[in-house]
Amino acid sequence: MQGSYAEVYLDDAMRNMGEMTEYAAEVCHISLDLLFHMFIVSGYARRWEQGDPAVLCGLSGTELCGRILEKCGMDGGSRQPALIRYDTERNYWCGWFVAFYQWKKRISFGQLFPSVREQDLFRLYPALHTASEEKGAEVLDQLQRERSQITRLQTYRKKLGLSQQELAERSGVNLRTLQEYEVRRKDINRAAAEKLIALANVLLCRPESLLEISIPE
Repeated sequence: MQGSYAEVYLDDAMRNMGEMTEYAAEVCHISLDLLFHMFIVSGYARRWEQGDPAVLCGLSGTELCGRILEKCGMDGGSRQPALIRYDTERNYWCGWFVAFYQWKKRISFGQLFPSVREQDLFRLYPALHTASEEKGAEVLDQLQRERSQITRLQTYRKKLGLSQQELAERSGVNLRTLQEYEVRRKDINRAAAEKLIALANVLLCRPESLLEISIPE
């Protein structure tokens, strides 16, 4: 199996990223969305993608998290001691799985984030944390494919020649919320009924016409 760097480093890399995300979330109280953003802008993501052993396995996940925080101007020097756990839960699995997926697909973290968000990984965890990495990769591939396709909401909006701003103003739905529905960062299937009705009234369609195929949970 070929990945973005030598497979000999993969197990250590997955464990270290799992430790990094668990430590960031449970000790530093940083969201995974923010953590991966800092991972990218700090330059450590690029070194990871290039297979730098000093980043993949030369640092523990806790140490890597600290380096990222320091590089981004946050207080990494006074961070708490490493989190000692004898089980692995959701925050660990997210990092562990992301490390595998990035390696297998040979994509940059900049490509992966922010199209995949913390909430997506959390929703996939119950079904996939006991499944194989390959199965998890298939499901995430499907999620990526769905998000690359135009949404029904966007189709109806463009058919009427409305901008996102115009639709937000006419429907009363927050512009940011509307944008997140269009790129599937928020699941429109879970939108409140009054929002769907307000959008449908402006778009001259039935509320159920705006719904998308649900993401597996």
